[in-house]
Amino acid sequence: MPLMKIDVIKGRTQTEIQQILDISYDVMLTTFNAPLGDRYQIVNQHEPYEMQILDTGLGVTRTEEVVVFTIITRPRTQQQKLSFYETLVSELHSQLGIRKADIMFSLIENTDDDWSFFNGEAQFLNGAL
Repeated sequence: MPLMKIDVIKGRTQTEIQQILDISYDVMLTTFNAPLGDRYQIVNQHEPYEMQILDTGLGVTRTEEVVVFTIITRPRTQQQKLSFYETLVSELHSQLGIRKADIMFSLIENTDDDWSFFNGEAQFLNGAL
């Protein structure tokens, strides 16, 4: 049920984007113990001037290969979050060559009553899920 929004600068190939989606989905399934088929991912592509992803004073230099993940999900443990961040960065780096310094995350927690998957119903609340 995590909703994963992925922001990148325009220029990646369809294959690269699909690989980012597949890798992040696999890592999410493993680290968050989500059920198979729990896949909600949206990619937004931006012009370079539309993304200003600085370093919060940490001395990190970003490139135009930057990838920003916003994950909206039910509460996760600190260990799950750390494992997700570390594993996904490692996999994107090893499989696609994305610099670790170019990968950023923001995780937003919500609860089951914050979701409606269709028909204006709250499937977690009405017993459908």
